[in-house]
Order: sequence, then C-alpha cells, then structure tokens
Amino acid sequence: MQQVSTDLPLPDELAQQHSDQLIVEIRQQIDAGGGDIDFARFMEMALYQPGLGYYSAGARKFGKGGDFITAPELSPLFSQCLAHQCQQVLTDIGFGDILEFGAGTGAMASEVLLELERLDSLPGQYFILELSPDLKQRQQQTIKQRAPHLLERVYWLDGLPESGFQGVILANEVVDAMPVHLIQFKEDGLVERFVGDNGSDFVWQDRPLASAALQQRINALTEELGGEVFCPGYLTEINLAQTAWINSLAAMLEKGVALIIDYGFPQHEYYHEDRTTGTLMCHYRHRAHGDPLILPGLQDITAHVDFTALAHAAQEAGLDVMGYTSQAQFLLATGLGELLAEQDQGDVRAYMEVTQQVKKLTLPNEMGELFKVLAVARDYPETLKGFLLQDRRGRL
Repeated sequence: MQQVSTDLPLPDELAQQHSDQLIVEIRQQIDAGGGDIDFARFMEMALYQPGLGYYSAGARKFGKGGDFITAPELSPLFSQCLAHQCQQVLTDIGFGDILEFGAGTGAMASEVLLELERLDSLPGQYFILELSPDLKQRQQQTIKQRAPHLLERVYWLDGLPESGFQGVILANEVVDAMPVHLIQFKEDGLVERFVGDNGSDFVWQDRPLASAALQQRINALTEELGGEVFCPGYLTEINLAQTAWINSLAAMLEKGVALIIDYGFPQHEYYHEDRTTGTLMCHYRHRAHGDPLILPGLQDITAHVDFTALAHAAQEAGLDVMGYTSQAQFLLATGLGELLAEQDQGDVRAYMEVTQQVKKLTLPNEMGELFKVLAVARDYPETLKGFLLQDRRGRL
C-alpha cells in the first residue's frame, strides 16, 4: 500500500482496493521497463489505464462530492456563453456540428444545446468523445434530465471522426490532463525524471535525457528564452502529447473553429525563471498537493498548458490561430453581462448565488485570469466575438 500524506483524507477500503489493483499493473510495467518507466507513462496509466485509471474508472470526480469543480459545473452561464460563440461559427459556415472532448458529467453539453435551441441555432449533431464508460453513462443521464428532447442529437464516439468535420470543437480542461515528461536541468546536464519502485512506494529516479524529441524541444526553448532561465535544479514539464492531439484535430477539421479552454500561460510565463519546480499538481477530494506518486487511480494529476507551444503546433498542422485571451474577457465578450442581467433579481438568495458564480468565473484571483481560451480554425476568416474585448495573440 502506498503511503498517503497525513494532510489528505484516507481512501475507504473499496477505493484502496481499486488503487492497489492499479499499483500492481504499474509495477508490472516498471519491471518490464527494467526497473523504471518515464513519468509520462506513469501519468498515462494513473489517469487512463482501462478500468482502473482516474478517468477510466467509476469514482466520482466532478462537483462538490468529487475532487474538483469545473466551470460548467460551477455555473450554467459558462456554457451559455460558449453557446453564443458556437452560434456565430455555425451561422457563418451555414451548417455544422459540435464535437466536445471529455464531457465530464454532461453539464456543458446540456446547457450549450439548450442555449443554442433558445437562439434557434442548434447544430446538426452534438458529438461527445468520451473514453470512460462511467462518465458516458453519467452524461447520458444528465442530458436526459436537463434536455431530454435534445438527446437524439447527441452521439458518443470512441475515437475522432474521419476527416471532413465542419463546425465547432470544444475542449474544456482537456490538455492539462495529458501526460507530460518531467525534465530537470542539472550542473552536469539534463535528466528526465522516471518512476521506480522500492518495494512499498513509487519513487523518483533520474536518467540522463535520451529522447531526441525532448532534447529538440529543450533546445528550442533555450534558444527562445535564453539559457539563463533554466538554472541548475530547474524542474519543468514538456507536453509532447498535445502536439499529436492538435495534429489529429487538424486532420479531421475541414471547416470551423476549435476552442481550447484551460489553465496555463504563454511560453515566457510558463518557463519563468522563478517557476523552478514546474506546474504539476494533484487534486484529491478538493485538496491540491504536489505528490503524483501516491493514490494512483484515485487522484487527478495535471500540468498547466503552454499555450505558445499549442499555438505553434496548430500553425504547423495548417490551422490558423484566431484568438487568445483570458476566460474572463472571453465570457464577457460572449454575453456574460447580458445573461446575468436576465436573471431573476426578485429571488435575492438565488441571484446572490449567481453573482458569486460569476465572480469565480471572472475574478483574477479565481478562474478569470488563470484560465485562458485559445481559438484555432480552418477556412474561417471571420473575427470571433469571444476575442473582441481583448486578444492576446501578441503575447504568445
């Protein structure tokens, strides 16, 4: 059994048994790897191992009873604002579909569809790419409860559709959960952080950097940012998976826009000289901590998004970068103020709750500044309304 920090609640017996099964499979991988595996592989198994990974199994993850709360869970206004941006794109291209990656509980899909119905701009189909059977079932239940008459428009996919997709792609808090490699700069050279097993716990093991792809990324970063940023001891993440992901989007997108919403920074902020321990973070029962090697399968593991790298990857894949701004500015530009004004102020308690939700979505010390929105597109020349108030593409 893995040791759990005394600051965290202990898992119940059933959850611990679940984690123990995953620990066995990770140890088998470590043995097969000759005594360790790179952290990206460890993170992939902890989050996505079939039937056992955090996102693949049935543990409650979202909302007050889970490990974290996402913006669509926090307030329906978030999804309604997204719907307004979807309406513009669907109207401009004449017809199209929506594809959502990792739809959580289905709250965002429900509210987007309901708002688009109110705006008389429903998509032809609403696709959800979901790898977790448990979450797929929850999404179906949520949509059936909130928008039963629109359920027939929703289709669940096990993989990306073929080329020729036209419409809007939505990816809210998707990239942050992609496996990352951990790189540390040392006096005698670069090392990649691997995960080993001491018989009772998973432990860190460092190896000299051997990956050509990682070395290439580090060389490019050092050239752009200057070698003085990466002082000895500097630890950071490199996300190679996001490049493959954006390439897959480019391959399927014939016409339309992809909206990527996540927490992160442009490159010069991500690899700031003071950010010496990286951005890796874990979430367990609404507690954030920095140890990804405990509670495998029971806790979320994330890393902030390097939006500059994501934008460059999109351009190299043939997509146009259409906008980049904070979540607060995007929501305000897509009608958050107007939606708030439509709320019933006669019910004081309910209205106060809504205003508190809006504050969490928009205030700089809440989600408003940390979360960003990046839009990439193909064959869509129009200016997106979500970036009319502010467009930070010049900072990427």
